[in-house]
Amino acid sequence: MVGANLKSETMKLMDKRSAMEAEMNAIIEQLCHPGGPGLSGNLVDSEGFPRADIDIPVVRAQRHRLAELKNDHQEITEKINVNIQVLHSAKLTSTPKDSGVETNQNASVATAGASASLQNLVLRDSSSANDVDMISSMPFAMVDEIADASPAAEDGLQLGDQIVKFGNVKAGDSLLQRLASEAQANQGHPVPVIIMRQGALLNLSLTPRTWQGRGLLGYVIST
Repeated sequence: MVGANLKSETMKLMDKRSAMEAEMNAIIEQLCHPGGPGLSGNLVDSEGFPRADIDIPVVRAQRHRLAELKNDHQEITEKINVNIQVLHSAKLTSTPKDSGVETNQNASVATAGASASLQNLVLRDSSSANDVDMISSMPFAMVDEIADASPAAEDGLQLGDQIVKFGNVKAGDSLLQRLASEAQANQGHPVPVIIMRQGALLNLSLTPRTWQGRGLLGYVIST
């Protein structure tokens, strides 16, 4: 299916972007260590001679590589945004849920064996982050749409975010029913949510509540 292929492609692009960000951070850390040349510092001393405390060819190569990565990062981010907009525009009519969590009709209920495109995501080691409570870090859904001024939008959720945990709900059987129950049971109360955004795990707090639109959260997900 075209939608499934485009989503898989988008996941791969997100993985590639995460790898770029890791390499960029490593270069920045090397250039900006104490006594280092920084991202744009002079490579000559006060008398105009090449600095003896740094390896100038290496620094130039690192700065050049960083510039390349920044350009590539911008291009791949634009591709990801275009893909998300296409997925958003091409989505099938979704069925509203009382919980405010809407899902595309062509999305299957997630099971423990999530799609291969999600399984291929490389996530941060949960053992080094106590705040993720040692959960399985495999996303089970992706945000396809967020209504303006909705609770989800106001609480910080973004298009393309991948949901790893919603309250007590993780990937498994009867996913949609469990999401609905979790949202309804916590109406008016913040629900801790763990998402993956650009390859990093983030903690959010979503509060299901009534608003001018449909449901309690106002976003559409696909699983």
